[in-house]
Amino acid sequence: MTAVPYGMTGPETHAWIRYGGGQELWDELAAGFGLKGFPVASTGVQMGGWFRKDMNTVDDFKGLKMRMPGLGGEVLRALGANPINLPVGEIYPALQSGAIDATEWVGPWHDLAFGFYKVTKKYYYPGFHEPGTVASVGMNKKLFDGMSKEDQEMIRIVCEAEAHTQGAEFQARNQGSLDILVAKHGVELKRYSDELLAEVRKVAGGVIDEVGNTDAITKKIYESYTAYQKTTMEWAKVAEQGYMNARSG
Repeated sequence: MTAVPYGMTGPETHAWIRYGGGQELWDELAAGFGLKGFPVASTGVQMGGWFRKDMNTVDDFKGLKMRMPGLGGEVLRALGANPINLPVGEIYPALQSGAIDATEWVGPWHDLAFGFYKVTKKYYYPGFHEPGTVASVGMNKKLFDGMSKEDQEMIRIVCEAEAHTQGAEFQARNQGSLDILVAKHGVELKRYSDELLAEVRKVAGGVIDEVGNTDAITKKIYESYTAYQKTTMEWAKVAEQGYMNARSG
């Protein structure tokens, strides 16, 4: 339902879930596991990650041992890298020891706290792998179904409020944390080249299409997600992207 490479941003994903049929598909999927799920957070667009070497072309991904889970990791695999899924507590020591060559985590606010700058100063953006990570909360479906409509709606509203609060906090904390990383700790903020991002986008499209057609329910969600993304991208060109281009001059 989320964290799709080159997919929707957090606000776009929330819009799809709330008004584009995403919640209904989520309910259909989760029911098979006896769960009811709600979105509760959004990290915003994540950073590309911390690397021991410069990343100039897609060839630089070949043989790279990088901590990256999910669909992003599958894209790395298709690029010739070795994606490694490590639990949170093992990321820093693995990067420090050389067990991995690179890692992504979230963004400046969380990355500063984890101290990755002590190992390498090369910090890349943007994160193509998780443009709109939306966390979720799940509860027992039988329990939820047995509640009154008022209690069900209360839970939905509380989850929605938490999603807004967490998204706002990431927005508020990231730039200040990035300033500290660069000014105090000498981190080199590096942007992936347009050429690299374009090549990765092509590879990502093939990976996602393959995964999206693995079974009936996945295909159903994939088709809904991609159809909504096409619509929201057109609006973003007129609205957010159009305004930000004008604002930046």
